Amino acid sequence: MTRSTGGTTAPRLFIDADLHEGAAIAASPGQAHYLGTVLRRGVGDPVRLFNGRDGEWDAVLSAIRKDRATLTTAGRTRAQTIESGPWLVFALLKRDATDLVVRQAVELGCSRVLPVLTARTNAGHVNLERLRVIAVEAAEQSERLTVPPVDAPARLDAVLGAWPDDRRLFAALERTEADPIPAGPGQAGLLIGPEGGFTPEERAYLKKFPFVTGICLGPTILRAETAAAAGQAQLLAGGWAEYVGST
Repeated sequence: MTRSTGGTTAPRLFIDADLHEGAAIAASPGQAHYLGTVLRRGVGDPVRLFNGRDGEWDAVLSAIRKDRATLTTAGRTRAQTIESGPWLVFALLKRDATDLVVRQAVELGCSRVLPVLTARTNAGHVNLERLRVIAVEAAEQSERLTVPPVDAPARLDAVLGAWPDDRRLFAALERTEADPIPAGPGQAGLLIGPEGGFTPEERAYLKKFPFVTGICLGPTILRAETAAAAGQAQLLAGGWAEYVGST
């Protein structure tokens, strides 16, 4: 749920239910607590809803009591669009850094998040449900109409083995003579390695795939979480993400 609700801005919530005019939708207990206890909203106050399928809708808080709330839709404010941003593939980091990468990826418009395990990955247990909650919150905050999926962590070779041939994958390689990200358009992904970078064996392995292009993100060595944001910004600037169509 959106955390920037200052002034008269209506809270924005992601829900699973279908959205249509006059629908009465039960909020989750967490959403009800947030609306009533944290934001101190009451009956008749506005809310905005989206589900990734039916666009964005104005709604009102029609009933609220402790951990229960009902939201009634009024009218659609935005039609659903296809958000075809790049995929982000990144080596898992420690908890706070991984949280930041996922949040920023969603805010920047990625359409899929794929955590990977590499030789130098330095991360313990991953709470996948937590990462998916972060993705929902980031979509609410950034006024996206979809929440991109966050895949379960997988080995880098498994991800590359299943990668679609028609989607280019730009691999950020530090300390190389690689070129910057070229201009698009087209389907693309960004691969960010762990702190310490890819091993020589992993670099050689990446070269085996025709869809992988090594790129340089600039003259300085970036932290992994910084590189993820910088690379996605370059993809956006180069036209590799587009928002097309509506329903």
